[in-house]
Amino acid sequence: MRRSRLVVFVSSLLLAAGAALTGAGAAQASETAAATGYVALGDSYSSGVGAGSYISSSGDCDRSTKAYPYLWNAAHAPSSFAFVACSGARTDEVMANQIGSLSTSTGLVSITIGGNDAGFADVMTTCVLQSDSECLARIDTAEAYVDSTLPGKLDTVYSAISSKAPNAHVVVLGYPRFYKLGTSCLGLSETKRSAINGASDYIDAAIARRAAAHGFTFGDVRTTFTGHEICSGSSWLHSVNWLSIGESYHPTAAGQSGGYLPVLTNS
Repeated sequence: MRRSRLVVFVSSLLLAAGAALTGAGAAQASETAAATGYVALGDSYSSGVGAGSYISSSGDCDRSTKAYPYLWNAAHAPSSFAFVACSGARTDEVMANQIGSLSTSTGLVSITIGGNDAGFADVMTTCVLQSDSECLARIDTAEAYVDSTLPGKLDTVYSAISSKAPNAHVVVLGYPRFYKLGTSCLGLSETKRSAINGASDYIDAAIARRAAAHGFTFGDVRTTFTGHEICSGSSWLHSVNWLSIGESYHPTAAGQSGGYLPVLTNS
């Protein structure tokens, strides 16, 4: 009799525990399933500078209907879409002006960030207007920043994303190499082109390391842009655009749809 009561008692405990665990699991699964909103963070490579068709309400952020976040949203129709990437954004601007769009209902986050922190515009200006040696020296300064300061900046942003959007799949996209080397092409010297490509690899490697440390996916766009660099004859990147200088060295509409969108979709 005592044994029967013990068996019943233990069985009741197991059933109760099982129900509790199942309920907790269901609640967690329900919360995760509800996390289907998409938030696009980042800088000009995510806002779509260079792709044209800018959304007037985005002002100086220059968000484009041809940018990869807008295209992904149109193809997948998530439950919500917050397109807050902004031209010129650095990590501090993401923290101040973009992170607030994240929530527990966010299921996907994409971001490009870090290039402006490292002085992207100044590097390219120096390399276009100055000598080979001055270009290489400016790149050395940028890479020193990537080593010393950028990792901590990225960690701050990535930690905030994890905290604000705990259910999200986060895709950190990198930057393409700008030049096809070994070809005859007007403009910068081969020395400058090679150094600029090396700088792209350098910052991509740093970003990829920090993304991995936070459990995020790194989307490497160098693969999709291969064969479509400046000097390739089929470039998906603007060279110097004197009529719209801000579009210089940014992806064209084809670069957004053919270079960035597939990487986000398949990440």
